[in-house]
Amino acid sequence: MKNKTNQVIIIYILISMFVAIVSHKLLQEYISDSNNQFYNFTKDILFIFFTGIIFKLILSKNDTRNIAIFEKLKNTNDEIKESNEKYDIVAKATSDTIWDWKIQEDSFSWNKGIESVFGYSDNEVGDSSKWWFDKIHPEDSIKMSIKLYSFIEQKTENWQDQYRFKCANDTYKYVLDRGFLLKDENGKAIRMIGAIQDITKQKEEEQRLKLLETVITQSKDSIIITETDSIDGKIPNIIYVNPAFSIMSGYESDDIIGKSPDIFNSPNSDSNELEKLLDAIKNKEECLIETISLTKDKEEYWVRFSMIPIYNSENELSHWISIQRDITDEKNQEKEKEQLIRELTQNNKDLKQFSYITSHNLRAPLSNLTGLLNLLEDIPIENQELKEILDGFNKSTHLLNDTINDLVKVIIIKDNPSIQKEAVLIKEIFENVFSQLNFQIELYKPIIKLNFEKVSILNINKAYIESILLNLLTNAIKYKSENRKLKITITTHEIDDTVVLIFKDNGIGIDLERNRDKVFGLYQRFHNYPDSKGLGLYLVKSQVETMGGTIEIESEVNKGTTFTLTFKNKQQ
Repeated sequence: MKNKTNQVIIIYILISMFVAIVSHKLLQEYISDSNNQFYNFTKDILFIFFTGIIFKLILSKNDTRNIAIFEKLKNTNDEIKESNEKYDIVAKATSDTIWDWKIQEDSFSWNKGIESVFGYSDNEVGDSSKWWFDKIHPEDSIKMSIKLYSFIEQKTENWQDQYRFKCANDTYKYVLDRGFLLKDENGKAIRMIGAIQDITKQKEEEQRLKLLETVITQSKDSIIITETDSIDGKIPNIIYVNPAFSIMSGYESDDIIGKSPDIFNSPNSDSNELEKLLDAIKNKEECLIETISLTKDKEEYWVRFSMIPIYNSENELSHWISIQRDITDEKNQEKEKEQLIRELTQNNKDLKQFSYITSHNLRAPLSNLTGLLNLLEDIPIENQELKEILDGFNKSTHLLNDTINDLVKVIIIKDNPSIQKEAVLIKEIFENVFSQLNFQIELYKPIIKLNFEKVSILNINKAYIESILLNLLTNAIKYKSENRKLKITITTHEIDDTVVLIFKDNGIGIDLERNRDKVFGLYQRFHNYPDSKGLGLYLVKSQVETMGGTIEIESEVNKGTTFTLTFKNKQQ
């Protein structure tokens, strides 16, 4: 700066001296007085040097002032640069979106957070407040606008609000917006600077916690939250109970906060269960026990009591949560059930014993009666009335004998819950059954289709499967339709480790809408056939279930019946 000032002064002096010399040269032609000319020239030179010195002083003073202004501007620029750098660093550190609104001009500017947080590129961002308000969720816009303009009119300095802001991908984020108002010397709002913070995760967590709180308060189960550590071998002290606990125990929260759940223990509480609970607390493990507790009125009730450890983000135990349920009714029902099972077991033993005694004790008298009746057949009886009485007695005796035989069959099946199984050829079983029913088959000549290609061997009790198929074939022939040729189809297939045997006929069928619940009942008859006793399907179902299988029926009147039998085909 000084060098420039000196250069200006030197140039000024040189130019002035040049002008003075040229002027004096020109004046010499008109003025002859050389002394006077020299005097004037000397005076001009002195004047030039004098004005040069004054000019230098003025320029030096001006330079000093300019240097001060320059330094001030430089410092100001440095401060602004440092402030902007801090501003950018803070914006990056906080992930906030900074905005600047010049209210009078309605000029809006954003920092890079509008891109990093909300996904907008530079050319998508508007430069007015309208773009800002358009991105606010419609449900939040009116409320937020009213609060903002009320804040500006009230001329307070600080403002904040929460609302949903639209992202570039058309989703919304919850934001916390804080603003600072700048005013002119007349107190008029001229500028507002703010920062938008994404609080979506906090909002979601807040909503989740509210939901959990609602679940806890509305839960029918009793919920207790306790401290972490137990003192003197007790369950940790309670810090929270939900309303369901107060209803169950009679204790209000003020009665038990800060106390141990040990106060609920009854003299009849299971000490082993409580010891198990304390060991779990000591080892920081989840535990479930059932014990007897006391209400506030000292009434006992059964409770299922779980204790679950809760860990914080640093994987440190922070609390225990206990979920409790009153199972008094359940326990009473268990006692009633156990008592009922004991009574049914005893009744079953008594009935089985009675069945054995009845079937055994009746066999001898029946055999004697049958023998006597056979002898009477060889004796001519002239009295017609006596003959009719003896015929009726003979018929009743044979019916009673059949009933006793049926009872013995049922007892034999029911008395063998575990029977011997073996691998048998299905084709061989049917050959035996067909040979036993050879007369009926030759008489009615049914069309029988067998398909055992998918499964040819069954792991089953041979006698039982023969009896089952014999009964099903006998019924199919007995209840054939008189209007069409009898067709019987028997197929097998395998599903996983289960063999399915399907037995289908086109007989007269059964009305399942009326009789489905009675189809497999003992002595249930659905057709008026003289030799029908209603025992066959009962025996079939009993034998199938004894072998661990199932049987299902589908039937339609005048169309036919289908039996589906399933058996586990794994060797035991």
